Amino acid sequence: MDPISVGLLTAMATGAGGEAGRRLWGALSGLVHRTPEQPSDDPAAPPASPTGVGELAALNAHPDDAERARALSEALNRRALLDASFGAALTAWHQQARALRTGDGATVNAVSGGTQHGPVVQGRDFSGITFNAPDNADPPGR
Repeated sequence: MDPISVGLLTAMATGAGGEAGRRLWGALSGLVHRTPEQPSDDPAAPPASPTGVGELAALNAHPDDAERARALSEALNRRALLDASFGAALTAWHQQARALRTGDGATVNAVSGGTQHGPVVQGRDFSGITFNAPDNADPPGR
């Protein structure tokens, strides 16, 4: 599983994404607080303690703190490695959260510094597109 980005976690903690972001943050909180899967079949073994609870609370208290977001991301990743059902649920949550536009990985588009010969495409998050030009394409004026 890919680690949850620091930018995504801080955006959600600060309320980015409106109501959808708040719902996703609440879903992450519920996921983190759920009882972890027992790593052992021994009923006498002490219950596993949930990883990420303290880190989630710390980021919730200081939502703009990138280090706290990084600590939460690392805790979530560790827990996903130890608890398969948590890992699957976190992956599903992450797919929903990535669809929310939070500004994480924002792009600034600018064309400057001379004459531009040919089309310019500006944007973010392109997929499944190709650009084709004739092999003998020369810029105008040659």
